[in-house]
Amino acid sequence: MRNYLTEFIGTFFLVFTVGCTVLGKVPLAPLAIGAVLMVMVYAGGHISGGHYNPAVTLAVLVRGRIAPGDAAAYWVAQVVAGVLAALTADYIVNPGPVAELSPTGRGIGVALLAEALFTFALAFVVLNVATSRDHPVNSFYGLAIGFTVAAGAFAVGGVSGGAFNPAVALGAATMGLFAWSKIWIWLLADLAGAAVAAGIFLVLNPEDHGTPVETSPAEPTPVGS
Repeated sequence: MRNYLTEFIGTFFLVFTVGCTVLGKVPLAPLAIGAVLMVMVYAGGHISGGHYNPAVTLAVLVRGRIAPGDAAAYWVAQVVAGVLAALTADYIVNPGPVAELSPTGRGIGVALLAEALFTFALAFVVLNVATSRDHPVNSFYGLAIGFTVAAGAFAVGGVSGGAFNPAVALGAATMGLFAWSKIWIWLLADLAGAAVAAGIFLVLNPEDHGTPVETSPAEPTPVGS
């Protein structure tokens, strides 16, 4: 249960920061988002692994470092936290009517590709810095993960919204930032990008094939979203 609560807390503050900075039109919002992800990964990585992202949990599942039942519980905690964080951010900022992102035509393909690419990058970084046998103990994984999200948000945030995370996408739709009718774009792109990253990680790290699933909550693999 402490793993699931940690996932809830980390995801909540990630989506809450996204909501407050985007709804409040805060300058350098991607930097704040990357920073909060970094500190939450450092705070909870030793407990739950610090995924805070259903796509990252999927990548870790494909990579073989979390059991399917635990992955499902992580997804529930992350999604519930994302929606509650969105409602809280909307209440605090109280921005009034906001323009929702609703890609059409070519924009759908552009958003799909942008989201898939940077979710791939995020999951690939997570798996390599936080689950690889080459880095059993390190102090840089949170920084690497947080700055991947910040870089992606700066690069394609204006195109796709820069979610790279289904919990963030659902939170953004709850706040009116993403159109509910187009939520499939972010869910499909983010999950597909993460799954591909996990497959490529296993190809590039054949020695990690068959690594036993982590079952002890006291000794999780520190990974982030």
